[in-house]
Amino acid sequence: MAIISRGFGGRRRESTPGLPPGQYLTHDFPVLSTGPTPRIPLDRWSFTVTTETGDKTSWNWQQFTALPYEDVTTDIHCVTKWSKLGTTWRGVALDTLLADVETAADYTMVHSFGGYTTNVPLEDLLDGKAWIAYKFDGEDLEPEHGGPARMLVPHLYFWKSAKWVSGLRMMQEDEPGFWEAAGYHTYGDPWLEQRYQGD
Repeated sequence: MAIISRGFGGRRRESTPGLPPGQYLTHDFPVLSTGPTPRIPLDRWSFTVTTETGDKTSWNWQQFTALPYEDVTTDIHCVTKWSKLGTTWRGVALDTLLADVETAADYTMVHSFGGYTTNVPLEDLLDGKAWIAYKFDGEDLEPEHGGPARMLVPHLYFWKSAKWVSGLRMMQEDEPGFWEAAGYHTYGDPWLEQRYQGD
């Protein structure tokens, strides 16, 4: 069975300001995953940044949640055509996590517990564009939505906001992650409808 179905039609786009082309507004929070939901005990959770030279910087859960956090209100857009407006999150900015990391890389690969990966240009994670989020709507992030922590890169399609995030690997050359290798767009800008390779 094919992983990608271009026949998914979703719903008719509503005339709502803030919706990218081809999207419809939802008020719930759909759960879409490629496999079973990992459940990571907090005493086993860690996040590791690995540079292109192999240097590693890691935080356990206690160290991570002690870092300065930001409360973020943002819209999110799924490649399956739903959008949810005005979502609220709490997380640690990638600017904070990467502040002392020395790298000459232009690209990153995001890694998750369970083996999922997605590639994101480094510039799309900096300057207040991305967070590792651990709360949603004032509550701890549920495992079904990527808890205990997920990437939040709201200006790209939501598959780039990897659930159950465990690390970030710096890369000098771009390479595809899980869905990108299966035919999804390398970048994934919802305003340009970059859903699949060639879009």
